[in-house]
Amino acid sequence: MSGGTEGACGSWSRRRFVGVLGGAAAAAVLAGCGDDGGTREVREPREAAPPRQGSPSAPPSSSPSPSGPRPLYIGTYTSAEGGGKGVGVASYDPSTGRITGRGTITGVPDPSYLAVHPDGGTLYAVDERAKGSVTAVRLSDRKVLGSRATGGAQPCHLSVHPGGRWLLSADYGSGSVAVHPIAASGALGERTDLVRHTSPAPGPGQQGPHAHQFITAPDGGHVLAVDLGTDTVYSYRLDERAGTLREVARAHTRPGAGPRHLTFHPGGRHAYLANEADDTVAVCAYDASTGRLTIGAPQSTGAGADPNYPAQVALTPDGAYAYLANRGDNTLARYAVEADGARLRLLGTVPVEGDFPRQIALSPDGGLLFAANQRSGTVSVFEVDGGSGALRLTGEPFASPVAVCALPL
Repeated sequence: MSGGTEGACGSWSRRRFVGVLGGAAAAAVLAGCGDDGGTREVREPREAAPPRQGSPSAPPSSSPSPSGPRPLYIGTYTSAEGGGKGVGVASYDPSTGRITGRGTITGVPDPSYLAVHPDGGTLYAVDERAKGSVTAVRLSDRKVLGSRATGGAQPCHLSVHPGGRWLLSADYGSGSVAVHPIAASGALGERTDLVRHTSPAPGPGQQGPHAHQFITAPDGGHVLAVDLGTDTVYSYRLDERAGTLREVARAHTRPGAGPRHLTFHPGGRHAYLANEADDTVAVCAYDASTGRLTIGAPQSTGAGADPNYPAQVALTPDGAYAYLANRGDNTLARYAVEADGARLRLLGTVPVEGDFPRQIALSPDGGLLFAANQRSGTVSVFEVDGGSGALRLTGEPFASPVAVCALPL
């Protein structure tokens, strides 16, 4: 890894630095990193992009049949020592979980998080750099359609609104969230809104806001931003014509929890929050009429390491089982989801067979779980037992440089 304190505070975000050094060493360096103040920036409302043609659920014509190999895209850091050259392209066998490399999409710097359009035709990546941007890639020919500035620093997460017309992104370094319109071609337009989290004050051990995720709630009308630095989940109403945000509610964790990622239950009334800093997970109640989230009591991650840095929760499509990536002891915790989503019961953990599982994702049918292991540069694949939710490693993990995101389609 190149760069020292200056790199950590500038082109390297805390989240990348922790992934490379580990907790104690990273904390010692990052304690000196400052964070500027800032205010909300709102662009003039623009005409919304026209709806994309065809059914949002229809796959592109180049998609393989469900019984054949399925696409897999892998995010990395291109500026890290030993990192990749762009977005990794692979395929996986839905029956065996075997991954086969298919090349690289170049021209996308530091694509640490990936998302796909609902119609399957366009891939979106964050460019996790000091001057953050988001990039669109047409999958039929792997053509990069261009990038747009987020207006913030070190974007670490993005998602596509279910209607397919808006891209939501979170800037970790600046604690801001942004909205970009999506054209019929899949390309991105200029940013329509930018909101920086200026309150409440940063939580214990934090130097400023750190937006870590920006997603749409199951009701479709509210979008939620998880901020690790302010120990807050912000709920916004998205104006689907103008692409602007209006805050409607806030939910606060206990001080120092460091919320990282929120995952909704398929029923839409509950969600699960992974708290990175205090090594817990919490069940949340969600009110679709108001967008208000109520965060429940912290629960164990099942990890045997301190610090642990839990990453995120993934749920089976039927909502019966939940999984949590534990980066400290390199395990996957398995939970039974009970009471229609209102309760998690820890069933145990299994080794991830890799180092520092940064992100996990289930295949669309829920039959396989993929874990992107940052430090070992591998993607582990597990078969998911439909009856018990148990995980079984399908084979040797797939080697992929600084693997930080695995997106199975």
